[in-house]
Amino acid sequence: MIDDAAGFTSPILGRGRVPIRAQRGTALRARSWRAEGLLRMFENVLEVGENSAELVVYASLGKAARNWEAAGLIAESLLALDETDTLILQSGSPIGMLPTAADAPLVLSAVNNTVGRWATPELFYERHARGQTIWGGLTAAAWQYIGRQGVLAGTYELLRVIGESHFGGSAAENYSGRWMLTAGMGGMGSSQPISAAMLGLSSLTVECDPAKIARLQSAGGIDAVADSVDEALAMIVGSRSGHVAIGLLGNAAEVFAEIERRGVIPDIVTDQTAAHDARYGYVPIGYSLDGWLSARESDPVRVERDARRSIGVQIDSMIRFADAGAIVFENGNNLRVQAIAALDDIGTAGDTRTAAEARILRLPGFMEAYLRPLFARGIGPFRWIALSGDPADLDRIDDEVAAMFPGRPEVARWIELARRHVTEQGLPARSCWLGHGERSAVAARVNAMVASGDLSAPVLFTRDHLDSAAMTHPRIGTEGMRDGSDGVTDWPLLDAMVLASAGADLVAIHSGGGGYSGWMQSAGVSIVADGAPSTVTRLRRALDGDSGLGVLRHATAGYEDAVASATVGGETGRAPVRWFAPETTTPNSGPDAPLKGQGQ
Repeated sequence: MIDDAAGFTSPILGRGRVPIRAQRGTALRARSWRAEGLLRMFENVLEVGENSAELVVYASLGKAARNWEAAGLIAESLLALDETDTLILQSGSPIGMLPTAADAPLVLSAVNNTVGRWATPELFYERHARGQTIWGGLTAAAWQYIGRQGVLAGTYELLRVIGESHFGGSAAENYSGRWMLTAGMGGMGSSQPISAAMLGLSSLTVECDPAKIARLQSAGGIDAVADSVDEALAMIVGSRSGHVAIGLLGNAAEVFAEIERRGVIPDIVTDQTAAHDARYGYVPIGYSLDGWLSARESDPVRVERDARRSIGVQIDSMIRFADAGAIVFENGNNLRVQAIAALDDIGTAGDTRTAAEARILRLPGFMEAYLRPLFARGIGPFRWIALSGDPADLDRIDDEVAAMFPGRPEVARWIELARRHVTEQGLPARSCWLGHGERSAVAARVNAMVASGDLSAPVLFTRDHLDSAAMTHPRIGTEGMRDGSDGVTDWPLLDAMVLASAGADLVAIHSGGGGYSGWMQSAGVSIVADGAPSTVTRLRRALDGDSGLGVLRHATAGYEDAVASATVGGETGRAPVRWFAPETTTPNSGPDAPLKGQGQ
C-alpha cells in the first residue's frame, strides 16, 4: 500500500472541482486520529456516493453537507480540531466550535429536525430549495455510508430469516429453484441481487435507468440483462437447477403488473426503489427517464401525483402476488404510505377508502415480519472501516471476528460470504450484524490490535441508523411495536444522549426529508479505535450503551427476547443492563392507542 502524499489536506477543499478520494495511509493530516477518522469518512461517503459533484450520497437527495462552502469549512475544521473541542453542525452546515472535554464528542450534528407542523414534504422542499436544510439520509450526512455493502448485509439477514421462516432453513438447498422479484438498482437497491446470490436465490430486478443497470453489471452484481419480460422469465426458469441474477430495464409498476397478469408467481416479492420520495425517487408510468428529470423540476406536483398513482398500481400487483402465495413485504421505502396517499389523490373516501387502506396494509413491513427478534437482542447492522485503506487490515479484523463468536456461527458464515461476494467500494469496510456485548468485544479487540501494531492504522466503528434503539419510523423499523409505541421518538433522542455522554466521536440526530418528512427520527454514532488505553473505556461505554438501550427499548415494549438479553448480559454475557421490569415501576395505563391518521 502506498500512502497518499504527505501534507495533502483534503480533496473536499477543492469544493467540487477535483475528484473525491478518501485519504489512505498512516500519515495524519488532522491533530488526532479521532478527527482524521471522521474526515476520512466524510471523504469516503463522497468517494462511493452516487453524485459527489452535488454532495449527494444516495437516494437522490441524501447529502453529506449542505453545499460546497459548508463542506470545505467542515474539512478545514476537522483538520484543525483539538480533542478538547466539539464541532457543531446544523443541517449539514458548520456553526462553530465549543470547548468541551477530552472524552466528549468531536462532532455533534443535527439534521432537518423540525417541530411536527413543519415536518411536511412541501415545507421541506421549500426550505431545501432556499438552501436552509438538507435530508441527511440515515448515513449520508453522518458520514457513515460504506456503499452497497451496508444495506447488503441487512438484505442478506432479511432473506436468511425468510429462508428459515418459510423454506425450512437458510442453506443453499433451501433456496434452490426459488426466485425473487424486486425493483431498484440505486445505492440501496443494488444490494438485492447480490444478497440473494449469496444465499443461492435467483432474482429478477427491474430498473428504469440503464446507467444503473450497467454499473451494477460491471460490478458483478447481476449476471445478465434481459431485453424483455419474456426473456427475463425464460432466464429465471432456465436457472432452476442453480441460481441467476437478472436485470430488466423497465418501469417497476408496469413489469410487476405484466408478470402478475401472466399468472407467474415469484417466491418472494419486494421493492427497493427510492419510492419514499415521490418527486425525486420514483419514475411514474408513461414517463421517459429524461422526461421525468425535466418534469420533476417544471411540474413537481404532477410528478408526485403520477408517481403515487403508479406506486398504487405496483402495490396492487404485490397484493395479488401475496394472495397467490408469494412472500411479499415492503422493504423500508414507504411504498405503502405512497399508495395510501394515492387514494386521496383520486378522491377515494368513506368506507371504500377505509377498505382500500386496510388492503394495502395487509402487506407487512420487513422489520415487523422478520427482523424484530434480532433487534430485541440488540443485533443489528454494525460496521467497521480500516482507515489505513489497506485491505490487509480488514482481512486481519475479519479473521479475528470470525473466530470470536462460536455460539453464533452465522457471523463467521457471513464474513466468509462477504469476502467472496462483496466488491470493494472506498475504504475497506465490513458490515456485520452483531448484538449487545458483541460489538464492544470486537471494538476492544481491534483497539488492542491497533495498539500492538497488528493493524497499520486505527479503525472506525459505526452502524446504520436503522438499529435497535436508534430509529423511530412507524412504517419501517418500529412498525407494529407490541406496546403501540411505533411513532414514539424518545428512543433515538435518548440514544444520542447516551452516546454523547459515553464519549463517542460523532453523534448525529436526523429527521426525515422529502417523502420521509414527518415519518422518522434517527441517531447515528461513529467512534475511532486508535489504540489508546483510554479509548477502550469509551468504546465499551458507547457501544454497550447504544445496543443496551435497544434491548431496554424492546424489553419495555414486551419482547421476551429482550427481557432475556437484559437478564443474561447480552450475547456475550458480559454486557449487563438493568431493566426496571413492570413490577418495579409505575404501570402504564395500557399500550399507546393507535393515532388517527397513523396509516396516512
